[in-house]
Formats: sequence, structure tokens, C-alpha cells
Amino acid sequence: MKKLLIIIFSLLIPTLAFAAETQTNVSGSNTSIEGGYEQSTTYESGSESSSTTTNTSNSNIRSAPPTSSAPSFSSMSQDVCSSGASVGVQTFGLGVSGGKHFRDLNCERIKLGKVLYDFGMKVGAVALLCQDERVFEAMINAGTPCPIDGKIGKEAMLLWKKYDHERPDYDTYIKRMKKREVINIKINKKEAAILELHTK
Repeated sequence: MKKLLIIIFSLLIPTLAFAAETQTNVSGSNTSIEGGYEQSTTYESGSESSSTTTNTSNSNIRSAPPTSSAPSFSSMSQDVCSSGASVGVQTFGLGVSGGKHFRDLNCERIKLGKVLYDFGMKVGAVALLCQDERVFEAMINAGTPCPIDGKIGKEAMLLWKKYDHERPDYDTYIKRMKKREVINIKINKKEAAILELHTK
């Protein structure tokens, strides 16, 4: 038993000696130098070399919190009527990020109208586009009112006047009509005054 302890002890001494020979590198990986490595530099008389490098790296999470990365959203095809939006917020202790897709209803309307037109359903394509108040108003101003209840042209115009609350531009239309009414009253007063002057 004693012999065994002596053998183990004699084997540990060289290992401890080799373990003591290490080199520490602050900014990088630690390298262990073994085997009695020696290095010497010879300088001419009167010359001297001295070099000192100090690297200090401080990290303060209060002044520089980690960043929060918002997820990326992209439309992978030109035939998609949606757009993506994402946002990320980072505080000192918590980071939150998220995103969502938003439908572009006007883009969908245009694409559906094009499909109807390609299928030969021209009136249906126009009726679909007329759901946009800008298109509706443009069609009225052009003298080609949007289809309603299967009617087109003058018949459609009569129905739009009868059921004006169904117009996509109803609010704008009402405001315009009120302004026109005020203007018409002023014009009628001026015409009545001029007529009185001519009759006297």
C-alpha cells in the first residue's frame, strides 16, 4: 500500500510542475506552454526595447442595454395585396418585438376587377371598382354612372338619385349638395333682384 502511494505521488509531481507553466492572455484564448520552452532576445550594447499593452473592456448594461430585433416581413410575390409592419422595443430588463400583415383592400379590388374583366364580365368589373368613392365620383362626372341593380346609363343615374344613401361617396355628396344649395339660393336672390329692376 505504501509503495502504491509513493508511485502515485511520484507521478503527480511532474504533472504539477507542468501545470504551473501557463500563459494567460486577457483578450483571447489561453495558451499552455509546456516542455521547458525558452526564448531569449539579444540586443546590441546601448539599445533597449520595451513594450507594454493594456486592454480594458467595460460593459455597463444600464448605459448600453441589448438591442431588440424586430422580425422582418416581406411579400414574397407581386400578386399579394398585403404589407408587413414590425416593431421592437428594448428596455434594460425586457425586450419585446412583433409584427403583423395588413391587407390592402384597394389593391384587392383592382385585382378582382381585372379578373372579372378578363373573364368578360366588364360591367361587373366596373361595378366592383365603383365601390371606391373616387371611381364612383369620376364615373358620375364623366356622365357614365356606375351600374346599380343591373341598370346602366340613365336608368342607373335615376336609381342613384333615388337611393343616394347607397353611394360610396355619400358623405362627400351631401356636403357638396348643401354647398350647392346655398349657392343656388344666392343666385336665385340675385336673379330675382335683377328681374325686379327690369320690370320697373
